[in-house]
Amino acid sequence: MDNLRILQLHSNFIEYQPVRKEIKTAEKAKKERMRLDEIVVLFTAIEENDSDYTANRAMEEVKSFLNKLKTNRILIYPYAHLSNNLAKPAVALRIIKALEKYANEKNLETFRAPFGWNKQFTISVKGHPLAEQSRVFAPEKDQKEKVSEALKAEEKLESSWFILDPDGKLTLTENFGFKEHRNLQKLADYEISKARASQRMPPHIGLMRKLELVDYEPGSDPGNLRWYPKGRLVKSLIEQFVTDTMIEYGAMEVETPVMYDFNHPSLSDYLDRFPARQYVIKSEDKDLFLRFAACFGQFLMIHDAQFSYRQLPLRIYELTRYSFRREKSGEITGLRRQRAFTMPDCHALCSNLEQAKKEFVARFKLCMKVLKGLELGKRDYELAIRFAEDFYKSNRDFIISLAQLLGKPVLVEVLKQKAFYWILKWEFNFIDNQDKASALSTDQIDVENAQRYDITFVDEKGEKQHPLILHCSPSGGVERCVYAMLEKAYQTQKGGGVPILPLWLSPTQLRLIPVSERFTEAVEKLTGKFEKQKIRVDFDDRPLTMQRKIREAETEWVNFIVVVGQREIDSEVLPVRDRLRGEIVKMKPQDLVNTILESTIAKPFKPLALPRKLSQRPQFYS
Repeated sequence: MDNLRILQLHSNFIEYQPVRKEIKTAEKAKKERMRLDEIVVLFTAIEENDSDYTANRAMEEVKSFLNKLKTNRILIYPYAHLSNNLAKPAVALRIIKALEKYANEKNLETFRAPFGWNKQFTISVKGHPLAEQSRVFAPEKDQKEKVSEALKAEEKLESSWFILDPDGKLTLTENFGFKEHRNLQKLADYEISKARASQRMPPHIGLMRKLELVDYEPGSDPGNLRWYPKGRLVKSLIEQFVTDTMIEYGAMEVETPVMYDFNHPSLSDYLDRFPARQYVIKSEDKDLFLRFAACFGQFLMIHDAQFSYRQLPLRIYELTRYSFRREKSGEITGLRRQRAFTMPDCHALCSNLEQAKKEFVARFKLCMKVLKGLELGKRDYELAIRFAEDFYKSNRDFIISLAQLLGKPVLVEVLKQKAFYWILKWEFNFIDNQDKASALSTDQIDVENAQRYDITFVDEKGEKQHPLILHCSPSGGVERCVYAMLEKAYQTQKGGGVPILPLWLSPTQLRLIPVSERFTEAVEKLTGKFEKQKIRVDFDDRPLTMQRKIREAETEWVNFIVVVGQREIDSEVLPVRDRLRGEIVKMKPQDLVNTILESTIAKPFKPLALPRKLSQRPQFYS
């Protein structure tokens, strides 16, 4: 869909300066620094098929937004980075000028940055909940997107926000002392403001490219990614780890389709209860949608199954590669939020609320175990719990028990009334370097879908009953796990530490570097010995200096580096550079193997994703 996209930022100030022309038809402009104070900045991208009418409608909404802020000053700032589907420059400039014209007609104090220039800017955004707003204006004739009733309801949702202490004390967020809980405060600010768009590139995007893990795919829809060999290795290991953990928990792994009939009676009703935007496709005489979770296929499968109370809780699991959601373009950000993602999805059917609560706690602990395996501990995430007022009144002690399991205060959203298919939901949220929150693990108690899909079990009396259904993603999207680890590594580096991936996920765990070319053959044999012990090991046979080889191994976050020469061959003692400890340790080869294997015990293993010789590797990102 072609849209006019605006990122609205209520700012203390913005300073910008045209640096160089990006297109031949750029407007004339002076390379002078401009500063504007107390202003709403409209970062604007124009896509194909936008029109003057769309521009007028957009400015009407901007005007309404300004009235809420009690301000009248705007800067229209052409910003192509909000879209991968830009209009031609001549069309874009015409629409930008139309925006300016309509703004002036609405008596707004209007400024405009030059079109077609690369501009350097500094901006200070205010901290109130409405300071950041992402807006998308679709041409009237193209509005075909199916928007669920739940999504509409979510935008109008009435709720109150509290902090729940493990001792059971419930405090309004504005009255809570966040001094020792800064990330919890960031989560509360993020959730209450609902400002999802990023105005600058998050650190993990630079890291995912530098480490040659993953990147945007310009040949696809925005929010779809290309995974390079190293990244595919990391992603597949996480997928395997989560799947192994869920099977050990007792879940039955299945596989279901990625597209479904919009008009299926159970599905069409469920779509209106799930707050997500769908991809819609035509196939012969049917309207189909791409799944945004594994619920549809699993529910249809369970509907056809026969089981009794004796089999409950019944657990069913799928790793969905992929689930699809048409997130707003301004909200698509690297690995944090995509339109196509891999989601581990586990449902548990329970006979009654008491059994559901017991299972809920078991899965809560299981999710903490999964995140711990990714080296994301309790300090790395904050808990948010959501429920309706009436559920809290009758289940207060149970909700408090979740905060007690985590052992620190949690954010609570109390809904005036039940708005979705669930009565209780929680999420572990990672807080990144831009103070954005992203849900990792989550679970819900669903009280509607068993009836909607006519899922039944036979109770003790031989009568059919509808179960309760728990919806859990033990890790959240796999892409988001990688995002959290990279953002955490950046935080570590900012704090003076060494950025690193968990050893079991490192694309290269051990790199051998020959002192000179004459030791290449000996190093290759040593590489083979380590490989047989299930170590991901490579060796640098390129005609570079040893110092450069060591430096490049460090920039790739290789965990262990060993330089091999005559002394090492004769003594069979290796000088092992331990990245995490920041020192060189003398070790026998088998001692090094034991160190690596002990650190990766109970984790899945996959061999090297690239040729063992660095001279044979392509460069995927430069």
